Amino acid sequence: MKLALREALLAFRRNPLLSALSVATIAFSLFAFGLFSLVALNIRNTLRAVEERVEIRAFLVDGAPVDSIATMMEQIGAIPEVRRVEYISPEEALARARRDLGEFRDVFEASFLPASVDIRLREGYRDPETVRRVAQQVGGMHYVEEVRYGEDWIVKLYRLRTIATATGIVLGIAFAAVSIIIIGATIRMTVMARSREIAIMRLVGATDAFVRSPFLIEGVIKGILGGVVALLLTWGAQHLVSRALFEVDFFPPGMAAVGLLAGALIGVAGSAYSVRRHLRQIG
Repeated sequence: MKLALREALLAFRRNPLLSALSVATIAFSLFAFGLFSLVALNIRNTLRAVEERVEIRAFLVDGAPVDSIATMMEQIGAIPEVRRVEYISPEEALARARRDLGEFRDVFEASFLPASVDIRLREGYRDPETVRRVAQQVGGMHYVEEVRYGEDWIVKLYRLRTIATATGIVLGIAFAAVSIIIIGATIRMTVMARSREIAIMRLVGATDAFVRSPFLIEGVIKGILGGVVALLLTWGAQHLVSRALFEVDFFPPGMAAVGLLAGALIGVAGSAYSVRRHLRQIG
C-alpha cells in the first residue's frame, strides 16, 4: 500500500499538467452537478416552507361553550395527522385581519369575524387527499359551522412539488451521467499516457492488482481534490447570488461530505474502468 501511495504521488510530479487537467475536469463536472443540486435544494426548501403554511380553519358557531370547544380541540389533536391545534378568538381574528390587511383595517368590526380553530398538519400529511379527509372529519364535529383549507391552492402546490421532484431526479441522473463520462474519459487519458509504464510492469511479472492500485489511489486523490474545488466554486456562486440577488441556502455539512465522497468514488471508478480496459488490451 505504501508503494502504491508513493507511485500515485509520483504520478502527480511526473505529469503535473495532465494531473491538473484531470482535477480541473472533475472539479468543473462536479461544479455543474453541484449548481444543479443547489438549485434543487433551494426549490425543495422553498416548497417545504410554503407547505408549512398549509392549514385547516374551522369556523365555530356563535355562542359555542368554552368547555365544548376545549373538548373538540382535544378530539382534533388526537387525529394522527394533526400536529397543532390553536383556538382563535374573534378579537384575535380581528387583530390578524387588521395586521394582514392594513389598507382595509377600518372596514373590520369586532363582531364581523367569528371564532375559529386553526389546524396544522404533520409533515408528510399535507397532500390534498389527507387535508380533505381531515377537513371532512373536523367539519362533522358539533359547533363547527364551516371549514376552509384552500383546496385549489393545496392541489396546485402538491402538483408543483411532484413535478419539481420528478424533474430534479431526471436532470440529476443526467448531470451525474455526463459528469461520470467526462471524468472517465479524462482519467483514461492519464492511463494512456502511462501505457508504456504499465506494459513494463506487466513484463516484469506485476499482477493486475499491483498495477491497478496506484491508479486507484490516484483516482481517489484526484476525485477528492476535484470535489473540494467544486465545493468551493459552488460556495462562491451561492455567496455571489446571495449578495447580489436573493438569499440562497448552501449545502448542510452532511451533504457537502457526501459530495466529496462522491468525487472520490467517481475518481476511483473511472480509474478502475480505464485501467481494466487498458490491461485487457495489452494482455
